[in-house]
Amino acid sequence: MNHYLFYISQNYAFEILRPLQAEIHRRGDKVHWFTEGKEVNKQLFLSDESVLDSVADVISVCPRAVFVPGNYVPSFIPGLKVQVFHGFEWKKKGHFRIRDCFDLYCTQGPLFTRKFEQLQLEHPYFRVLETGWPKTDPLFSVAPYTWPTPATGPLILYAPTFSPSLTSAPALYEQIKKLSEENDLRWLIKFHPKMDKQWIQAYKALQHDRLIVAEDSSINPLLLAADIMLSDTSSAITEFCLLKKPVVTFNNLQPEAQLLDISDPEMLPGAIQQASAPSIEWKQAIEANISQLHPYTDGHSSARILNAVDDTIALGREGLKSKPVNLFRQLKMRLKLGYWGR
Repeated sequence: MNHYLFYISQNYAFEILRPLQAEIHRRGDKVHWFTEGKEVNKQLFLSDESVLDSVADVISVCPRAVFVPGNYVPSFIPGLKVQVFHGFEWKKKGHFRIRDCFDLYCTQGPLFTRKFEQLQLEHPYFRVLETGWPKTDPLFSVAPYTWPTPATGPLILYAPTFSPSLTSAPALYEQIKKLSEENDLRWLIKFHPKMDKQWIQAYKALQHDRLIVAEDSSINPLLLAADIMLSDTSSAITEFCLLKKPVVTFNNLQPEAQLLDISDPEMLPGAIQQASAPSIEWKQAIEANISQLHPYTDGHSSARILNAVDDTIALGREGLKSKPVNLFRQLKMRLKLGYWGR
């Protein structure tokens, strides 16, 4: 039996990694979870999931591979270090930063693959294989969110990013409040775990039978339930586009044809109306975007990731240079985890 480690630091990791866990179990192997820092709500672990409490415990199980949806993993943890990403945030600064932690990048689609293959030429100590993203595996099969009030009407999912320089939460607050009170639209609001608590509380104060702030840790049921998404530069945009539904954005960092981008909150009512009946050209643009960011709709990305791990381990370090030893970063990781062993 092979043992694998999920190294996580945020609650969003559960939805990303559980489809991968299901595939590992299907193959007769074992998954262990390890949490870094204090952001993970340990109440979200299932009763049958193996949660390791210390780095010493992690080392004792000697994982074959370590899957990381975050940015860092310490080198002193054994196993192939695999980056599986926490979203489609290619427009954000840092998404393509090489941090000298990973042996394998499992990319979501051609756009990401091309960029990481270019970076691999500059940093020839990791491999890049296109697999799709595990979080999308159940996207077409989970039950949609059930609206808890008698209200009906088109459902808009508002999912802003948390980045202070990119979030639309302050700018759109008054318009969303007004629209939710004046028509039959239903507003389902989903915040990133790192969103400024001030704005989470401000939107919660608006709640009524047609505006709800979702507390769910899983976003897939929300995506399935919504008719339209409103966002800014969030990675959830691509996940919603995979369902071939329209997205309205506010000051998107790099607006593209598949998005209806607005620059003034006063434009929001007209944009929502336009998204209610998207044009053929808009639908075609959504399809073209999917082909570049995540063309896989078969629900088997987790299987491709495990096959990529098998292939990478079989190749070993052939053709690769050694990863740089970043002593300062490793010291910081040891301090953070309180581990001073070998």
